[in-house]
Amino acid sequence: MQITKNKVASIHYTLRDNEGTVIDSSEGRDPLNYLHGAGNLILGMEEGLEGKSKGDKFDLKIQPEKGYGEKDENLVQKVPRSAFGDQEVKTGMRFSTNQGGVVTVTHVGLDAITVDGNHPLAGVELNFAVEVMDVRNATSEEIAHGHVHGPGGHHH
Repeated sequence: MQITKNKVASIHYTLRDNEGTVIDSSEGRDPLNYLHGAGNLILGMEEGLEGKSKGDKFDLKIQPEKGYGEKDENLVQKVPRSAFGDQEVKTGMRFSTNQGGVVTVTHVGLDAITVDGNHPLAGVELNFAVEVMDVRNATSEEIAHGHVHGPGGHHH
């Protein structure tokens, strides 16, 4: 059975940057299960998995426009230190915004703190090593909900 729209695919993956550093991996965990064609994965990953079958092992190189997008410099801004109250702020910390987004602190100055609202992987080429563990038909409930439920397609 091939991975096509409304199939549930189960994959193991390792994501590396161009220097070979592991960014994320399913190693040591259960495989990632997702409903194909429902927009649950980045576009480049879905395109790369289309037509693959159980047992296939392959590498995908995904450009930023089909990954987490290009870096938008308009999402980098300086915020007055007073906006963070009395809390200690360090580079790399992440904060939720009032608009429901997330920003990462990239620089801490005396009077201002620079935050970046881009996804941490924006502008990064993504290198995936993928193995397809299983492919099955999605249940009508999974298709209606737009995501995978549990084993066999049932809610836990």
